[in-house]
Amino acid sequence: MSAAPLVGYSSSGSEDEAGAGAGAQAQPGAGGCGRAQSPLPSQRLPVPDSVLHMFLDTEEEPVDDPEKHGGRVRTFPHERGNWATHVYVPYETREEFLDLLDVLLPHAQTYVPRLVQMEAFHLSLSQSVVLRHHWILPFVQALKDRMASFQRFFFTANRVKIYTNQEKTRTFIGLEVTSGHTQFLDLVSEVDRVMEEFDLTTFYQAPSFHISLAWCVDDARLQLEGQCLQELQNIVDEFEDSEMVLRAHAEQVRCKSGNKFFSMPLM
Repeated sequence: MSAAPLVGYSSSGSEDEAGAGAGAQAQPGAGGCGRAQSPLPSQRLPVPDSVLHMFLDTEEEPVDDPEKHGGRVRTFPHERGNWATHVYVPYETREEFLDLLDVLLPHAQTYVPRLVQMEAFHLSLSQSVVLRHHWILPFVQALKDRMASFQRFFFTANRVKIYTNQEKTRTFIGLEVTSGHTQFLDLVSEVDRVMEEFDLTTFYQAPSFHISLAWCVDDARLQLEGQCLQELQNIVDEFEDSEMVLRAHAEQVRCKSGNKFFSMPLM
């Protein structure tokens, strides 16, 4: 994350020493030379622009280009030394789950064609918060201490629901948890305590735990709620063995900070 320090060079110092040496007079009789030389005028060659600008501050502010990440806009601006951090339960997909998604997503795209499938699946236990780099390891250790006594548990997520982020710049199709809600609340309670220790934002009040399946830019609730939502729920309900397909085992809590991942297995 941190750039290597640039070394600055002064315009005085060694350059002036070289100039003094060039302008020195030879002493009569020195080295067998008896003719005195006239002093050379003190001149400085023009410094090329490429050299003049070589050691200017090159740590430009990062530019948030939504085109590089599917049109998504950062929730908070990027600053060097600040690491976006998120705590969640990973959801390990099975073939049957992906088969269901292969039916759900194309149907939803008939209403909102710009919908795209999530690259990975999880259930959030925290909001995205900002950690300074030197806080990451103490933060993760505090999480591990809190999670050490938690038992693994089963949960089911089979209720289709439409979500947006707080800024309404992204919309998600998700599967809401219908059993295991209490265990997720217990996990969030411990994560919130760690957040408070580090003076960070805690999770939402009355959270809706869910697995996001697909997303798109902007607020698409008008197109997705109502008839589309009911049709998607029908697809889930009628999918073969959907209750078993959408039943999963929470085995670990994971923390992602910047490009680093930390796993905390449950007992």
